[in-house]
Amino acid sequence: MKILVCVKQVANPETSLEADSVGRWIQESDTVEFRLNRFDEYALEEAMLIKEAYPDVTIDAISVGPSRVNEAVKQALSKGADNGIHILQKEKGYCPANITAQLIAGYAGLKSYDLILAGVMAEDDMLCQVGPMVASMLSLPCAVSVISEKLNFKNHVVEVDCEMEGGMLEKAVLTLPAVLTIQSGINRPRYPSLSNILRANSQELTVIKADNPKKHHMKETLLSFKRPEKAMQTVMFEGTAEEKAEKLITFFHKKSLLK
Repeated sequence: MKILVCVKQVANPETSLEADSVGRWIQESDTVEFRLNRFDEYALEEAMLIKEAYPDVTIDAISVGPSRVNEAVKQALSKGADNGIHILQKEKGYCPANITAQLIAGYAGLKSYDLILAGVMAEDDMLCQVGPMVASMLSLPCAVSVISEKLNFKNHVVEVDCEMEGGMLEKAVLTLPAVLTIQSGINRPRYPSLSNILRANSQELTVIKADNPKKHHMKETLLSFKRPEKAMQTVMFEGTAEEKAEKLITFFHKKSLLK
């Protein structure tokens, strides 16, 4: 059985992030750190759990982006993936979900994967689109926000539970091959082992140069990227409890929140 796990490298939101000169994405600098998308770690861990249950499983990790993205693929290898694929893009900056999906689908469609896994979303754009788009492009069944899965090799299907709004749960049976987007909390991602770290550092990645973006059908354009403006400032009241209560009531009256 062959599993493909789609991973993405994202900027660490805990570092200082600023918009670039044209206001279309973050400004990359020495102070900006990049790491593996947290949601994709759950997808990778789910693949590892399947491999532990079925030893004949092979796991490939794939990512799209500039040269720095090879670190995300190596991180996937350090967590247990068998092979790493980097679809290399020359351009940095925002990449629309449909372009990423087209590049992944173009590779996956030639490799006969039994299962394609992805995180439910990326931390940077939070669009939740790449997994379903890959499924659509490859004409494969797809389940999103999966919180549990069970493979049935006898019938060649995968049974899944999917999280829905309002606390509802959807149960579905998908014929393999299929695409699943994995929700956080389904498992506990493991730490890289020393042996896998050493292997990841020495293992060669499969590097594929991405097509010119102009060859793909662009369905969206990022117009601007900026920090949200502060809606209001915090107001602090000093004094005793009685004095602060009186000041709070006066403040509400001035804001027309109390009559």
